[in-house]
Amino acid sequence: MAVRRWFARLARTLGLCVLFGAALSLLPVIAWRWLPVPVTAFMLQDATTPPRDYRWTPWASIAPQAALAVIAAEDQNFLQHAGFDFAAIDQALEAAEHGRRLRGASTISQQLAKNLFLWPGRSWPRKALEAWFTTWIELLWPKRRILEVYLNVVEFGPGVWGVEAASRRYFGRAAARLSREQAALLAAVLPNPKRYRVAAPSAFVRQRQRWILGQMTALGGSAHLRALTPESPAQRSRPR
Repeated sequence: MAVRRWFARLARTLGLCVLFGAALSLLPVIAWRWLPVPVTAFMLQDATTPPRDYRWTPWASIAPQAALAVIAAEDQNFLQHAGFDFAAIDQALEAAEHGRRLRGASTISQQLAKNLFLWPGRSWPRKALEAWFTTWIELLWPKRRILEVYLNVVEFGPGVWGVEAASRRYFGRAAARLSREQAALLAAVLPNPKRYRVAAPSAFVRQRQRWILGQMTALGGSAHLRALTPESPAQRSRPR
């Protein structure tokens, strides 16, 4: 009986610790729904190119073309899904089954969760935590806020974090003045910003830029962003 009571107390203690940890993990998710993000987990882990070039800029100071370009490049179903693009996941699994190159199926929301809180890699524990944070980001943030934070914290080159820093570094202008072609070029390096260069784009990057420009047009241009209103998560429209 004593052993049983000891295990029961241990189970309760572990359960409370898990609940406390889960609640604690939501604090930055809630805070960053409104506040500028001071630093991310990926920034802290990147010690290759100090000093870090990172400049937070609000949504109103980012050219709409930048948002459209990353949607076209990374997650064309961003406005429709609730954090996970299951159609893309199915396609990636099917490609893997047929021995083709493994396709990425991470949404912008998943990439943001990883960048903010986690570490690079493909382990199951990391994927589980990614799903946890992605779910809460989608529940608590409107889509426009997700895009705003993503554009501010994603890496566009070694040590260059966010669209404002990238725009000034590579084009000598503020993010608000990015052209359609410049926005597409920035988005073209996102699969691997430490390998692909905005300043010296390879043939692959130029080809990808042209593809992104075509996808931006196919999505309907800036009209595609009309659904990005600053509503609360409860008011956000879901797929029709």
